[in-house]
Amino acid sequence: MFETYKSLAEFAQTWGLLYFVGVFLAVVVYALSPSRKKRFEDAARIPLQED
Repeated sequence: MFETYKSLAEFAQTWGLLYFVGVFLAVVVYALSPSRKKRFEDAARIPLQED
């Protein structure tokens, strides 16, 4: 399948880029999901709470 280092490097660069773009998009969708808004707002207030 991989005859040379160059072909292996090209394969890894191409699929690695696609993998990281997919992970980035998944994190953005997770962070901006309306169903998680209250959870993130509550977490943002933690440093301001007095015990």
